Amino acid sequence: MQRALEMAMQAEVAEEVPVGAIIVRDGMAIAAARNEREALKDPTAHAEMIAITQAAAAMEDWRLEQCTLYVTLEPCIMCAGAILQSRIPRVVFGAHDPKGGAVGSLYQVLEDSRLNHRCDVASGVMGDACGQILTRFFAERRRLGKK
Repeated sequence: MQRALEMAMQAEVAEEVPVGAIIVRDGMAIAAARNEREALKDPTAHAEMIAITQAAAAMEDWRLEQCTLYVTLEPCIMCAGAILQSRIPRVVFGAHDPKGGAVGSLYQVLEDSRLNHRCDVASGVMGDACGQILTRFFAERRRLGKK
């Protein structure tokens, strides 16, 4: 999670919402990403989506069945869907997202027994640090009058 937090800090420096994601297989990081929606002008450029694409390329397979995703913020509905589609079996996240979280806060997409794949989820890992960077970022945005 520390490496995901470092990616979130890089996002903050780039004036992106500070979220970072890492995908690990056999103890080795095979993907590291941060939010890039502003830079890429792409609403799907969440850290998780970019990391999943990187990991699939690294493994030369869309099935990421031996991987764990670490992300600093609870995944949204879009990212939860991509996690399921890529068959990632374990997700570890830091801060809860009460306004958009699909992995416990608003929905439990990754644990829904009606779907063909489910994930083990661990939440709150380094949650204070992950939440503080987001709180600081949005407070600064409000102070500057930015959207």
